[in-house]
Amino acid sequence: MPRLRFRAPKSPSRLEERFLMLWKHVKGPDLEREYRFHHERRWRADFAQMEARVLIEIEGGIWVNGRHNRAAGFNADLEKYMEAGLAGWRVFRFGPDQITMENVERLAVIVAAAIRPGHAPTLHHAETPKH
Repeated sequence: MPRLRFRAPKSPSRLEERFLMLWKHVKGPDLEREYRFHHERRWRADFAQMEARVLIEIEGGIWVNGRHNRAAGFNADLEKYMEAGLAGWRVFRFGPDQITMENVERLAVIVAAAIRPGHAPTLHHAETPKH
């Protein structure tokens, strides 16, 4: 009989805590932490908003040649995000420089609008490129 391995929940990173603090400040919809979005693989997303089918990943270690920057880790992330997209999830990735009040608020507005169809999101910046 194979042994089942217990996987302890990951401790939240400083970046995840910063993102969550800003998310709560802008009153973003409820998020699930460490959501296992794929039943065959052990892939987890840092945050998930179930009703909007949105996964949020916080990418740390980008300046110190961390896991996300090395070829094997980067390739594994690509596979994970592709499978999430094919399963109908929208994936948003935040590095340290993207975890700002402005960016978190913009995403919260879009996620809230996805939960309540018919309510067009209102963003602070123009969404169309300038010509």
